[in-house]
Amino acid sequence: MVHAYILIQTEVGKAAAVAAEISGIPGVATAEDVTGPYDVIVRADADTVDQLGQLVVARIQNVEGITRTLTCPVVHL
Repeated sequence: MVHAYILIQTEVGKAAAVAAEISGIPGVATAEDVTGPYDVIVRADADTVDQLGQLVVARIQNVEGITRTLTCPVVHL
């Protein structure tokens, strides 16, 4: 299982709508709007790195109002 945090920047005033829409996507554990340099932080889970990439590129990045994403896979050291 691969876990990742996805940091999202949105258009002005779109953070709550983006978080709400993303929270309904399968594979998304949480999606919360936050303050700071990013507007939404998502916790996502997938079986493989390839599936994580598909989730981000094909599903999350297609949500209207997103301007940029940064995917941070969780590592266990």
